[in-house]
Amino acid sequence: MYPYGLFRVALTTDDTAVVFGEDVAFGGVFRCTMGLAEEFGRERVFNTPLTEQGIAGFGIGMAAMGHTAIAEIQFADYIYPAFDQLVNEAAKLRYRSGGQYDCGRLTVRTPSMSVGHGGLYHSQSPEGFFMGAAGLKIVIPRSPIQAKGLLLGAIRDPNPVVFMEPKILYRSAVEHVPVDDYELPLGLGPPLYHCETALHMLAHPPPALAPHVPARFRDVKIELIDLRTILPWDVQAVVDSVNKTGRLVVVHEAGATGGVGSDIGAEVQKRCFLKLEAPVRRVTGWDTPVPLQYEKFHIPDALRILDALIETLSY
Repeated sequence: MYPYGLFRVALTTDDTAVVFGEDVAFGGVFRCTMGLAEEFGRERVFNTPLTEQGIAGFGIGMAAMGHTAIAEIQFADYIYPAFDQLVNEAAKLRYRSGGQYDCGRLTVRTPSMSVGHGGLYHSQSPEGFFMGAAGLKIVIPRSPIQAKGLLLGAIRDPNPVVFMEPKILYRSAVEHVPVDDYELPLGLGPPLYHCETALHMLAHPPPALAPHVPARFRDVKIELIDLRTILPWDVQAVVDSVNKTGRLVVVHEAGATGGVGSDIGAEVQKRCFLKLEAPVRRVTGWDTPVPLQYEKFHIPDALRILDALIETLSY
């Protein structure tokens, strides 16, 4: 998924920028940082000890001293030891100092979500744990072009950012990406692929599903919004859509309890109550550890999303 030029742009345009984490000098598990150490030197692209808490703490210190710190946590499943540093230090440093100093030049990258066979220790979606940490931004790109634009946006944002990269995209996503400097703003919204499949199945159901998809729904116009930044998320885009359509289905891989969908649903209910024609519907992962053998049944697939669409349209 990652164009090599992304990190090259960041390191070339900012002399204070450094990239570090477990095995990043060798290219990393997903080969996102291949060749960087050879081009920019081991003082700017370097490996760290196997300590997530240490990586986060080191990044906070570097950012507070004026460096642009681009840290990698090898898998989002192992970000929990760094939770204290990120939530109690990175998120609060500017507020704590009254704006005199901060670590806003810290970006923590981490591969996240299901990949089909990662099981309970390599398929988690921990974004919800950070949603209550005022002072952090949380970004989840859905494609290579978003990965480049949003990561450069995150690196240059004046706030610490946790940047979660869906692992499934590393090997499955192909897209034309701008070669030069390319940045997308955080906080604006334009698991999406299953949603697109569900919409296609609603309009053109395969023979086995045709009897279960009411014909009156096949010409329904459905707006699909990608909340690539979930903290802050694009409230206005969602509210405008719900005011127009009267319905909302929220989809995410993380479990329902404490998930992002809860906040979105509550905010929409508050702002759009008189416009809603059906309850806000959530399609999420189950509130269990991600199962190893049955992982594909854990995540919200196209069929579960299709069921939710039909249920919401039929209300």
